[in-house]
Amino acid sequence: MDLLQIVKGFNEILWNNFLMYVLLGVGIFYTIYLGVPQIRHFGLAMKYSFGSIFKKKEKVEDACDQTNSFQALATAVAAQVGTGNIAGVATAIAMGGTGAVFWMWISAVLGMSTIFSEAVLSQKYREIRDGQVVGGPAYYISRGLKSRVLAIIFSVMVIVALGFIGCMVQANSISIGLASAFGMKGWVSGILIAVLVAVVIVGGQKRVTTIAELVVPFMALAYIVGAIIILFMYSEQILPVFESIFGDAFSTKAAAGGAAGSVMKYAIRYGVSRGLFSNEAGMGSTPHAHALAHVKDPSIQGFVAMSGVFVDLLICTATALIILLTGAYAEPGLISVQITQRAFEETFGQAGVAFLAISLLVFAFTTIIGWYVFGEMNIRYLFKSKAVYVFRVIVIACVFSATIFHANLIWELADTFNGLMVIPNVIAIVILAPQVKKLYKRFLARRKTENI
Repeated sequence: MDLLQIVKGFNEILWNNFLMYVLLGVGIFYTIYLGVPQIRHFGLAMKYSFGSIFKKKEKVEDACDQTNSFQALATAVAAQVGTGNIAGVATAIAMGGTGAVFWMWISAVLGMSTIFSEAVLSQKYREIRDGQVVGGPAYYISRGLKSRVLAIIFSVMVIVALGFIGCMVQANSISIGLASAFGMKGWVSGILIAVLVAVVIVGGQKRVTTIAELVVPFMALAYIVGAIIILFMYSEQILPVFESIFGDAFSTKAAAGGAAGSVMKYAIRYGVSRGLFSNEAGMGSTPHAHALAHVKDPSIQGFVAMSGVFVDLLICTATALIILLTGAYAEPGLISVQITQRAFEETFGQAGVAFLAISLLVFAFTTIIGWYVFGEMNIRYLFKSKAVYVFRVIVIACVFSATIFHANLIWELADTFNGLMVIPNVIAIVILAPQVKKLYKRFLARRKTENI
């Protein structure tokens, strides 16, 4: 049995028999516990997220505290919107069938309440270390739960899952996309990506948030516009596609290819896991970005975090519909991003392949630098500040080396380490739920008397 089969077998146990139920359960719990905030206060989330774009940035006394809600959101979305939205969606459909799309939607809607709790706790327990604002699960685990050991476990998992394996996933998908679109050799794309990443991350958190604020809105808008054009071109197929999505999502038919279990089982497994990899709700990653924001109340950033999941959901849905409408998922021999590329090629020819390759380059690149920031915060939690420089070198090396690994192995390893980092984070947000609710109720009371 090779390494891919071993890792895949472990993930079957980790995800199928445990995490997919835990994550859905936590999402349901917070949705009910907080009174469906993602529906009741959706408009408020949009206001807090995008209203600051048109406001003059406020000056605050602490020089470290210069990141506003939108910059934090942009950094979070930069990390969320990556290959998970392009290659991950394609992989979910290829492995879990069309029904996986429905479970990606469910995990996103429920995840909006989960990520609210993560952002609120990150705001409450954030700190300043080495002149940098830092926060995230390691900080609310150690200070909220009073568990240094669990915080250390989480930090190690984040560093490996995002800083190393996660960045490899992004770089690998970029390499596949550039090879298919432009015939670029893997080592050439590896050097290109590594150099770009190095230029950005040496500038630290401030440079990453600045670039994210400039790039993320344009990259998301351009991709969605391209998807809308394809939807119009295949409009007559939209209804059958939705019928297939809902039908397979609850199908009890045996899975294809001799796989054990029903179609629904694999739809849930890959829909939830790829949905998590994309929107990151409950995983403990994006709270690092939301800890950076200077806001008047922790709950404000919780609403902002919700909108990040919604933006991610829009892009994932656009990709899924493109793949299903064009039938690219059914073509044999295609893996990962190649499936999405085939869909764009079917519609726009070689220009579509080039457009997707460029989109993937931007999406994945911003994810790499976003995840780097999250990893750096945990390096600062575990070690002295000089360790950050060693971390930067390792991240750059991982980005370059990713082009020599098979895509399926990297995706399975990403599932493994993502799952392992979920566990301590979920323990924390469930135990600290009363604190989240207390802050949420305080915010609702403040809104009645204050202009926030």
